[in-house]
Amino acid sequence: MLPFFPNPYPNELLYSAIARYHFYSGNIDCKDTLEELFGSRSVIPSVEIGSYFSVLAEQLGSQYSIESLLAHHTIYPYYASFLSEARQQEILQDVLEDGQALYTRLGIVAGSICRKDGLYYCAECAKDDNAQYGEPYIHREHQLQGINYCPNHEIPLRQYPIKSDSRIAYVRFEMRHMNLTAIYEVDNYKEIAVEIAKQAYELLQLPIHELSREVVSTKYRSLLRARNLITASNHVRQKELYKGVASSFPSGFLQEYESELSEFDEYNWLKVLTRNSKRHVHPLRHLFLMHFLQQDIGSLVITSTDQGAFGTGPFPCLNKAAEHYKQFIIQDVDVTRDFKTKNLIGTFTCSCGFIYARKQSTDIFKIGRVKEFGHVRYQKLIDLSRGNISIRAIARELGADSKTVKKYLEPPIFKQDQQKVPMTVSKLDSYKAEFIAIVQKHPQSSRTQLRKIYQKEYMYLYSHDKEWLFNTLPAPQKLYNEVKTVDWNKRDIQYSNAIKTLYEQLWASEKPIRITTSLLGKRLGILANLERYLEQLPITKRLLEQITESVEQFQIRRCCKIIDNLKCELSDVKLWRVQRLAGIKSKDFKTIQPILEVYIQEGGIDEQQRYKA
Repeated sequence: MLPFFPNPYPNELLYSAIARYHFYSGNIDCKDTLEELFGSRSVIPSVEIGSYFSVLAEQLGSQYSIESLLAHHTIYPYYASFLSEARQQEILQDVLEDGQALYTRLGIVAGSICRKDGLYYCAECAKDDNAQYGEPYIHREHQLQGINYCPNHEIPLRQYPIKSDSRIAYVRFEMRHMNLTAIYEVDNYKEIAVEIAKQAYELLQLPIHELSREVVSTKYRSLLRARNLITASNHVRQKELYKGVASSFPSGFLQEYESELSEFDEYNWLKVLTRNSKRHVHPLRHLFLMHFLQQDIGSLVITSTDQGAFGTGPFPCLNKAAEHYKQFIIQDVDVTRDFKTKNLIGTFTCSCGFIYARKQSTDIFKIGRVKEFGHVRYQKLIDLSRGNISIRAIARELGADSKTVKKYLEPPIFKQDQQKVPMTVSKLDSYKAEFIAIVQKHPQSSRTQLRKIYQKEYMYLYSHDKEWLFNTLPAPQKLYNEVKTVDWNKRDIQYSNAIKTLYEQLWASEKPIRITTSLLGKRLGILANLERYLEQLPITKRLLEQITESVEQFQIRRCCKIIDNLKCELSDVKLWRVQRLAGIKSKDFKTIQPILEVYIQEGGIDEQQRYKA
């Protein structure tokens, strides 16, 4: 551990704090500083983020953690919110070691725009820092690609005139080299550039990994849907979006920031950003889209994720004649687009035959239009009509219009040879003939299957000749099977023996595997019985209680195995090396560190996890 290290100032780059350490330590050769901080003279300094954080955090002391350094003293949070969750975890591993793949994973190499050459500062920030701390320092918000203004003082950033002539040298800001005048060139894009700078600064203040690309993408879709930029088929209206984004910026602004859009380019950044693409999009361009959507970082965080035009379901059945009225039993919605109004229309079909539609913005318990009356509702209508009750009373009971009730009670007719002939006669006979052919064609299908596949014919026949329909349908299938008695004692012994054998194999494996009930159950194909009937398996239950591991117990066992391996190679085992090889977070490692220290001193194989025969 170092005897001293200058505490990083608010939003100071770690690079800047190391530069000040180099100055105050009196080291002449930067390699001496590198060796003191990183235990190596070949580390290459990085302005934006850095590497070998595991070594550095141990050298700086317990008040510093890898996560806090990364979150508060690097530019990583600028990119983190728009990376996939898997990529975020990969980067956490990169910074622990040499970080060779770090900038590729961030997309800084392939997706860079408005790259900065050198270090930048704000004249007013430098004055304030010098007055408060006695020296200026490098602010991370001033080094972000595409950010040309200070978010706090709203003035243009200036390039520090001194550059390092060596790959391993550190540059420390000094007031005597800074231009502190208040004279700046006129910038037609200042207002929007300052707004973008403020949003970039807010990104740096977010808790690390609060957002991810998966979460942000679905939030975007929610915001686009609210602006009617998502089609009925759930696609983005790219043409309208392109026009909206292009018109929301001053002429020439996007070109100035290397983000010009081409409507005919299938891979322009706007299309890549709004599609399910694995391509990287620079954070600056995310901020451009948020500007069009009139969102800031704070509002984006609390924006709900996209639930589709009508939500994810289930949806309520609004058939008042059904026992499940207003219960959420409809699983899917068919979304279409109204030809005249262009509004999205949702159609909801229930198993009771009732089908209704409503607009996207309508209350979920309000029917826009009834498309199908349904056999349950029709039967209720017939039953009500047999009593001494008026048409209006029937309509209120069914939640229907009086004219609709009259229409279903008085079948339509047509004139033929001046006689009234029921219109439904020929249609009924036709449907009966069709349905007989259907039943003969599918002799193995059950009643339920026939009803689902041929819903239209089934509902019509149910409404007009239910007795004939039930006589034509195949006989109901039995819904029960012969119950077999399970010998739980025999099964308990079988399970416990199988688990013991598998446990021995897992314990002896070269790569430690955490032993859990889920793992054992899945490997043996008995997980369902372990989850549901464990109380009937006392021997198995007792065995599982003895051999399964908590996360902390597994971490201890894995670290002990690493320590054993290191002792064979090295005379002196360092805990930071054990943590790095085990891939355990600092806060978790602190909990088990005392146990590991004892283990390093005393040695031996930890048998706490082993079951007792």
